[in-house]
Amino acid sequence: MNIREIFAQNLRAVRRDKGLSQEELAHRAELDRTYISALERNVYNPTIDVVGRLAEALDVEPATLLQRTTGKDEV
Repeated sequence: MNIREIFAQNLRAVRRDKGLSQEELAHRAELDRTYISALERNVYNPTIDVVGRLAEALDVEPATLLQRTTGKDEV
């Protein structure tokens, strides 16, 4: 799995664990909901600034969104 796939998987898992919709996460990170959806589907490559904004909005360290995990939906 490449880093973009890991990011996409972790973003979706953390967002769901926090009980947030894509819409709410987009609002908190000041991004468009369709962009969040595309990131979760591995369509776009986020900048490091976007990773930071999403991590802040999710109240996690940016590394959490980038780290490889052993389970499919674990973070």
